[in-house]
Amino acid sequence: MKRVRVVVALAGALTLTPIPATAATPAFSLSGGVSAPIHSMADAVRETVYVDTGLDADGDGSPDRVTADIIRPSTTGRVPVIMEASPYYQSAGRGNESEVKTYDSAGVPVKFPLFYDNYFVPRGYAVVLVDFLGTNRSRGCVDVGGQSEITSGTAVIDWLNGRRTGYTTMTGTTTKTASWSTGAVGMIGKSWDGSIANGVAATGVDGLKTIVPIAGISSWYDWFRSDGVAYTSYSSPTGLGTQFENANARSRCGAVRTQMTNGSPANGDYTAMWQARDFVRNASRVKASIFAVHGQNDLNVKTVQFGQFWDAVPASVPKKLWFSQTAHVDPFDFRRAEWVATLHRWFDRWLLNVPNGIENEPQVSAERAPDQWEDDQTWPPAGTVSTVLRPSSSGFGTTPGTGTAAFTDNGNATPATWLSGANTGRVTYSTAPLASDLRVAGTSSITVGVSSSTPTAHLTAYLIDYGQARVRTGDGIRTLTTESCWGESRTGDDACYYDTEATAGDVDAQIIARGWADLANYASLSAPRTITPGTKYRMTFRLSTTDHVIPAGHRLGLLVGGTDSSMIVRPSQLPRLTVDLADTSVRIPLRGSVPSASADPITATSVSAGTQSTLG
Repeated sequence: MKRVRVVVALAGALTLTPIPATAATPAFSLSGGVSAPIHSMADAVRETVYVDTGLDADGDGSPDRVTADIIRPSTTGRVPVIMEASPYYQSAGRGNESEVKTYDSAGVPVKFPLFYDNYFVPRGYAVVLVDFLGTNRSRGCVDVGGQSEITSGTAVIDWLNGRRTGYTTMTGTTTKTASWSTGAVGMIGKSWDGSIANGVAATGVDGLKTIVPIAGISSWYDWFRSDGVAYTSYSSPTGLGTQFENANARSRCGAVRTQMTNGSPANGDYTAMWQARDFVRNASRVKASIFAVHGQNDLNVKTVQFGQFWDAVPASVPKKLWFSQTAHVDPFDFRRAEWVATLHRWFDRWLLNVPNGIENEPQVSAERAPDQWEDDQTWPPAGTVSTVLRPSSSGFGTTPGTGTAAFTDNGNATPATWLSGANTGRVTYSTAPLASDLRVAGTSSITVGVSSSTPTAHLTAYLIDYGQARVRTGDGIRTLTTESCWGESRTGDDACYYDTEATAGDVDAQIIARGWADLANYASLSAPRTITPGTKYRMTFRLSTTDHVIPAGHRLGLLVGGTDSSMIVRPSQLPRLTVDLADTSVRIPLRGSVPSASADPITATSVSAGTQSTLG
């Protein structure tokens, strides 16, 4: 594949010539209101530190040391840190091009994945890439969101602030300090890497000034389970974690693997192990500002992950949100120029204390159609009201229903077969065509009164926008053969990346929020109850977080079904389910006129239903 390179000048900053470092070179300098590239990558300092975490998860009798590779400008001034902690640096790699770390023959780091070092080091930042404990060049064990993982981040922040000991080698006694660091740290990362940013922020560790979680996990239970039902991906953290263990962890961490297996029962119970990996419960400790990015169609790390964390952090925490139409995609690959410019200003504000006012700008930017974005000053937007809508024989509106509706779960439905009517294992309801635009912004929930013909029953619910629309399809991007460059390249570390463009198509329905549950957990997620066939139970469960405008002329729909085979496991006995319409409702955050119901039947032939990709 031939690469055509395009060097991009962003706000004129990339046209500046780096100044050779001298004793008088400042740590950073502003040009046009942003930090300018005044340092050369050619003489940047590259080094590794091995930080004592105080843990001994692998049981070898020595404290586990976490490895951090560092690149920083050659300056006598102190600099802040952009940090990404990951298990992927020698396995799946990072970014659209799956970049991994590389080292020279002496073990000095050469390649730092992604553009952060190329772009930010010349502007007066250090970039620190941390190997989770149990992965790559770190010791210890992989515990998938647990103490080892979070300590991998907090220990390095403590070292950067002089509160923890670092060493020049993994097993030696020669210490190394971060005398070059201001102590200000911003954590960034996509997917698992964004999860540790959330988890570290929830400890309230001093020195962490901002986090940028991109499709980040806030509760590991909600990645493996949904209100009592297991997803069809990994059955437990053990299966995920073993893919990224290094040789030391594979040989010494059996006890940790057993603990994770025992703590994640297949019946979907919320256990103490899951609670320890739930960062939402400690969100009140968050002090760092948050710039969250998520894809509306991400069925890997589902949008409820950012929604519940966003709602739980203190109101005093500055927050910003980008909400795209993509699936599990980094903003560098769906809105590149705007992303680099905005991230630049965000880090300048929180790590260099540049008073650029970005915290006072619109809080949310949401993609309404491919590459068409709309901003709002606050999120959820002013005027959003929690509204209860109900299914009935008249459709989906404010009037409670009467009677029942029944369907048989055949265990093999997908969103497309349900919405087209090819699979009848569901019931659907719709509003009348909207007289004006209606915005759904926030996290919805459904309460359903339902009885099952068997002792096992799983439930699915969708909110649907029925109407013609142009949307991103698949993951939302395709990779091109041209490149653009973002920062300064140096030998062994290229600043140039393949460009992308939106993949787009026309649909007549979009699933805008969804949720899944096990009826046995109607009363408790930690203790399932026995389901008596024929007895009605009431269960409330969450739908995903969304920001979606349903245009005038479209309809808002509700689907209630059994097993969505694309996402959740089947119950051991497939049931016939009977829904009590008088006892069923959906609570939706709406801005706009509440629609009336319509009994007109409605189906869809082309559906935007989201994409479930790999975790990385």
